[in-house]
Amino acid sequence: MSWARVFVLSVLTTLFVITFFSLVEGAAVRDDSKASDAKGAAQQVFMPESDASNFFKRRNRRSVRYYEFLAEQRVKMAADERRREYNEEQRNEYENYVEEDRDEVNERSRETNEQFREFHYDGLSPRYYWFH
Repeated sequence: MSWARVFVLSVLTTLFVITFFSLVEGAAVRDDSKASDAKGAAQQVFMPESDASNFFKRRNRRSVRYYEFLAEQRVKMAADERRREYNEEQRNEYENYVEEDRDEVNERSRETNEQFREFHYDGLSPRYYWFH
């Protein structure tokens, strides 16, 4: 039976609080130095339709900083392209030099081997008989 009393007391307390707060308009202290007009607050938040459309028309163009940024990016991209082409040219020149150098080294070693075989050939075949 005690739980019923607790339940009834909590319901009555809740009803009392709800009815008390429905009578109170607000708990904040009003500042009487400036009038709080609902229309004035609405005028500060909202604007006429013509002003709103003009606002968006004015904001349609991009800023000067954006165009400066694009120009700077174009300059950087052009410099990167020039550097890439230069490095590619240098790499091609080096590859050609290395290829020619290898060909020359291979040619010299081939000539040396031919001269060695010609000078040391004693008519015996296969070659493993040479040094007996």
